[in-house]
Amino acid sequence: MMTNSLLKPMHILLVDDNPNNLKVLSEAIQGCGWKALMATDGESAIEQTEYAHPDLILLDVMMPGLDGFETCRRLKANPLTQTTPVIFMTALSDATDKVKGLEIGAVDYITKPFQQEEVIARLKLHLKISHLTRTLEQRVEERTAQLSQSLQQLKQTQLQLIQSEKMSTLGQLVAGIGHEINNPVGFIGGNRSHIEQYVNNLLRLVHLYQEKLPHPDADIEELVEEIDLAYLTEDLPKLLASMAQGIDRLKEISLSLRTFARSDMSSKVEYQIHEGINSTLMLLKHRLKGNGDRPKIQVITKYAELPPIACYPGQLNQVFMNIIANAIDAFDEFDRSHSYQQIAADPNTITITTSIEPHEGTVSICIQDNGPGMIPEVQARIFEPSFTTKPVGKGTGLGLAISYQIIVDKHNGQINCLSIPGKGTTFMMILPI
Repeated sequence: MMTNSLLKPMHILLVDDNPNNLKVLSEAIQGCGWKALMATDGESAIEQTEYAHPDLILLDVMMPGLDGFETCRRLKANPLTQTTPVIFMTALSDATDKVKGLEIGAVDYITKPFQQEEVIARLKLHLKISHLTRTLEQRVEERTAQLSQSLQQLKQTQLQLIQSEKMSTLGQLVAGIGHEINNPVGFIGGNRSHIEQYVNNLLRLVHLYQEKLPHPDADIEELVEEIDLAYLTEDLPKLLASMAQGIDRLKEISLSLRTFARSDMSSKVEYQIHEGINSTLMLLKHRLKGNGDRPKIQVITKYAELPPIACYPGQLNQVFMNIIANAIDAFDEFDRSHSYQQIAADPNTITITTSIEPHEGTVSICIQDNGPGMIPEVQARIFEPSFTTKPVGKGTGLGLAISYQIIVDKHNGQINCLSIPGKGTTFMMILPI
């Protein structure tokens, strides 16, 4: 029985203005080993519930003063009493009244005149449900607290691992990929120039044949028509030119990978940060391009004459990548609710400005977008580890936390964010020269 599994007997509050009903119900309840509390009106029922904390309330609907519905409303509106299960007792059989009671927050109905066995059965059921709910909530809270603690430790460990010296392995890998691209690109580029020369020679030969033999036989005429010689002659140089552009693009990517992932984790080196910003933009070029949903994202660079600064270039480039990629993500999310024409009228823009303060011995990098911005509650938490506003699977929440560590801890600099909802976001970084 329920009473055997709990430390104290169940307390049930009976609320009815009819003393005879209270007497019958009280005897039945005490016969089950439960304790009966009694009230004859809504006001005293609320008062008793606040200080006695009954496990369940049997509440009559029709009472003078506060009726059962209003009493239940007040119980559910009070944080001290809102979790106590309420079962209505009513002589009414109207379905709308039952619906009304359940909408207010009751868990069940008992219709008068009631069968004692039915009342006891329903009480046992709802007491058991209530007990299981409380037990489950307690276990969930305990487990959640344990998981939260473990998750926090895991996140901290993850953040430290990502920023550990072992990250140099990733830098070496990316730089190695950049070098590896060079070999096949060089091979293709060298062969392309020879192919261009061979094609030009073959086309000259064909043209000379056409001049010397202006009246070819039927087989040659048929083949010329089949291969569309005029179009082929016109299109071949264009294909070779587009191949040259593709090869140049691969060379740019290779250079950007090597610039972006400088393997410099052991010590600071002299570095021109404009190179890092440009290599980051090159690697993000495919995301900046326009598509069928939106025009291209415009990037405006306003560079001052900066000296090289002593820094960890790979880490700074990681910061630039995080901030610019976040701006693109914000544009992508914002653009889903706007038409191509709306965006074209107020183009998505990222402005990168650098400046120098010779007297302070610092340089500043400002990355500004005209995206959707952030509300103050989000802005206050952006540098917290694992805080993210992105959908599940789209972001770890580590990018800006790591960026903060790189700027502040690794470079003794400052990083600040200013964002206005609907106007955009600005990240300002100050680094010692």
